[in-house]
This record gives sequence, structure tokens and C-alpha cells, in this order.
Amino acid sequence: MTVDPMPSEDAVRDALRQVEDPELGMDVVEIGLIYEITFPEPGKVKLSYSLTSPACPAGPEITAGMVNTVRALPGVETVEPELVWSPAWTPDRMSDDAKFILGIG
Repeated sequence: MTVDPMPSEDAVRDALRQVEDPELGMDVVEIGLIYEITFPEPGKVKLSYSLTSPACPAGPEITAGMVNTVRALPGVETVEPELVWSPAWTPDRMSDDAKFILGIG
């Protein structure tokens, strides 16, 4: 039996571009919600991420989208999402393109 190699951090980040914040209409990478991607053990990806606010109504939908998208990558068996509030998300974490689209900065 051949085991697929784990994806790279860049491959995980690219896959996460498919996950959109429905309120902003942009992907979680452009918005700056992804804080860290690690591989604590073979087959496992840990995602440290935040939301734009603790009261974000789309939080469960965004989390499920990230988990399902990353779990679909070859070599990934388990995805561990870790919602963090420190450091707090601010619009400074957004890409320049996202800031431009939203008229920020």
C-alpha cells in the first residue's frame, strides 16, 4: 500500500483559498484568518486561525469549510482546527488586494 506524502504548507494554504467568508465574499487566506499551518504528526494538519469577530455568525461554516477542504488533500487523514483570539484579527492582516476591494487603507 502506498501512502500519499503530506502536502506542503503552500499546498494547504492554496486549498484554503477555496473557503470563503460568506459575509465578505473573500477567501480566508486573503482576509488573513489563517495564522499558522503545522504538521504535528504524519497525516495530521493543524490549522490555527481566527475570525473577524467572536460573534461571527459564519464561524461554524468557515471552520467546517476549512476542515473539509484540507481533509480532502492527499496524505491528510486528520485536520485539527484551533480557533485563536490572540493576537486578535485586524484588517491589517488582510492582503493588499482584499484591502483594496473593501476600500480599506
